[in-house]
Amino acid sequence: MIATTNLYMFRSSASEGLCGFSRHSDGTGLPPKFAPWVGFGVVRADQSPPHGLPRTAIESGIASKGYQLWRTKKKPVTATTNI
Repeated sequence: MIATTNLYMFRSSASEGLCGFSRHSDGTGLPPKFAPWVGFGVVRADQSPPHGLPRTAIESGIASKGYQLWRTKKKPVTATTNI
């Protein structure tokens, strides 16, 4: 399957680490209970999604629900020592 549409990426301002994909640059279709959504990027049709996320799964979720969500992992806190 050849991708023909852009995937727009958004972050939820209501739920830390929650992100979503939409086919619409304004976030239409993303769940309102996690709004407001803030756009932060776009995956063009000729690009692969970030973090190794499978484009086919994203597009399938968008086709069935109008969006696809994912969570980012928290970065581990590392101690630093000043000498």
